[in-house]
Amino acid sequence: MFDSENKPKGFNRVYLATLNSTRAFKWLLRNEAAFRQELLLLILSIPVTFLFNITLKEQLILIIAVLFIMFTEIVNTAIEAVVDRIGFEIHPLSGLAKDLGSAAVLVSIVIAICIWLVVLF
Repeated sequence: MFDSENKPKGFNRVYLATLNSTRAFKWLLRNEAAFRQELLLLILSIPVTFLFNITLKEQLILIIAVLFIMFTEIVNTAIEAVVDRIGFEIHPLSGLAKDLGSAAVLVSIVIAICIWLVVLF
C-alpha cells in the first residue's frame, strides 16, 4: 500500500478511504447474511418510527440503536476475517475471538431492544 512518506493526504486520503469503505459495504452485502438482515431491519425501522407519537430526537435514537447493531456486525466480521487470515486450523483462541465478536453483536441487539422498549413504552 503506502509507506509513511507517501501516504495520501487531504482530499485524496478521504477519497481513497471512501472507496475502501464502499468496497467493504459491497462485500458485506454479497457475503454476510446477518448484515443484509440488519440492513432490512434498518430500512423497516425508519418508517416504523413515524407510527409512534415520539419526538424527532427519539426517532433518531431508535434508528441509531439499529445502526449500532450494524456497526457491531461489521466489527465482528472484521474479527472473523483476521482470524481466518491467520489460519483455518482449529485453535481455542481463534474460536474465542470469534465467539467474543458474536457476543458483542448479541449485546448490541439486547441494547437496541432495551432502547426501543424504553422509548416506545
